[in-house]
Amino acid sequence: MDPKSNILNDFLEDSVLLDESQYQEGFKDGYKDGLVSGKEEGREVGLNTGFQVGEELGFYQGCVDVWNSAMQIDPDAFTSRVRKNIAQLKTLIDSFPLLEPENENVQEMMDSIRLKFRVVCANLRVKLEYEGQPSSLNKDSEDM
Repeated sequence: MDPKSNILNDFLEDSVLLDESQYQEGFKDGYKDGLVSGKEEGREVGLNTGFQVGEELGFYQGCVDVWNSAMQIDPDAFTSRVRKNIAQLKTLIDSFPLLEPENENVQEMMDSIRLKFRVVCANLRVKLEYEGQPSSLNKDSEDM
């Protein structure tokens, strides 16, 4: 074999190995940086989502508290059907898994709370809505 050919092959092989090692080093650095920024972004999204859920649940709980206070002042203020729906709404709110964010039923439970709230409002003939609610939900309730 030609000695020049060997030198050229060795040079190309060294060049490819250098390229590969730089690629691997860059990949490792990028992966580490991605983990850090992903965790930070995940915390931020989790904090915002948790705040929004807590705010919405607080709104519904506040309405239930006002209605229960009205019933204490005047036990005949609401029909038995409305009282039953308010009690069911309170039960749904109390059973919401605030400390279990990974619970698979969280979205279904929130939807049930929203629906029961709308039922109570319709029975009372009042128009109350949570203003922080996503606009797609507002549109859905207008279609009803």
